[in-house]
Amino acid sequence: MALATAVALLAAACSRTPPEQRLRERISQMQAALEGRGAAAFMDGVAEDFSGNGGMDRAALQQVVRMQVLANASIGLTLGPADVQLQGDRATVRFSAMSTGGSGRFLPERAGAWEITSGWRDEGGQWRLYYAQWKPR
Repeated sequence: MALATAVALLAAACSRTPPEQRLRERISQMQAALEGRGAAAFMDGVAEDFSGNGGMDRAALQQVVRMQVLANASIGLTLGPADVQLQGDRATVRFSAMSTGGSGRFLPERAGAWEITSGWRDEGGQWRLYYAQWKPR
């Protein structure tokens, strides 16, 4: 009974968290998942109907994420300030990103910078990425 009460209180607290704050927290969780080499945890934030550059779907994104995790002993991701525009249960987020990766030694072997426009949808209190477009900086 105590566990059920705790879960109910936690759910109620989450529902009072403002949508933009929950979205920013989701983005931070996904960033931490990549840096922690947690491909599955990253993909938890991606909607089933995801679409990206060149017709990339969720399965293709998952393969790219897995490939990066396998190819790099360390992954770094620095996000620039996010411009969040809420439209009801959807949001558009624009930000820059700098990624680094490599063997985990002194300096990264690879780095890249992008400008990203992303679309998000609130699905039952959880923000999910359903669209992303990126271009090199």
